[in-house]
Amino acid sequence: SKELKMFLCLLQAAAGILCYVGAYVFITYDDYDHFFEDVYTLIPAVIIIAVGTLLFIIGLIGCCATIRESRCGLATFVIILLLVFITEVVVVVLGYIYRAKVEDEVDHSIRKVYNRYNGTNPDAASRAIDYVQRQLRCCGIHNYSDWENTVWFKQTKNNSVPLSCCKAALSNCTGSLTRPMDLYSEGCEALVVKKLQEIMMYVIWAALAFAAIQLLGMLCACVVLCRRSRDPAYELLIAGGTYA
Repeated sequence: SKELKMFLCLLQAAAGILCYVGAYVFITYDDYDHFFEDVYTLIPAVIIIAVGTLLFIIGLIGCCATIRESRCGLATFVIILLLVFITEVVVVVLGYIYRAKVEDEVDHSIRKVYNRYNGTNPDAASRAIDYVQRQLRCCGIHNYSDWENTVWFKQTKNNSVPLSCCKAALSNCTGSLTRPMDLYSEGCEALVVKKLQEIMMYVIWAALAFAAIQLLGMLCACVVLCRRSRDPAYELLIAGGTYA
């Protein structure tokens, strides 16, 4: 049917968008992975990329079934869509579970990351902290004074925080604590948690949106199947027979 063909086009577009969302989550989490230790947080992103790939294949199956007017193909199409729909429901549930765990994960690991900062060697922890402080415009865990308790601050003994704490608009900032007005006043922990939870919400909303689209597709396919089963003349024509 015309509606089913339109849905198949929509399904192909949905597959591309789902893969994009999953890839975006992976790339963004890579920038913040030092602030959480539970690798299972990425499971929803893995699943949504797999679902996007599968949706593309399903779209091809659906196209073949529609072109050939195959009842068996359409039935298979509906069953696969149902399985993918269930998978997306699982993604939503896992997304909410891991979204709730983000705050505990960040709170548990952020002090360790700040204590590993050395400011000179291009190690991963130092790059991660400087990146987060510049991108989120924050300084320290709760505020810039947290740097006073770090190993790096005690070793340097210059009463300064990293330059990544300096406000972007200032070109002469040295990170000195004697000029706190030059530094970002907000701490990074709350902003990292907020950022990671926002990313997880992208996955949840994407899964919900395309679960709704799949329900529409299953409905269209079921309507087509019902028409086929109620129209023996049509089935004879498809089979190459005659109808008297």
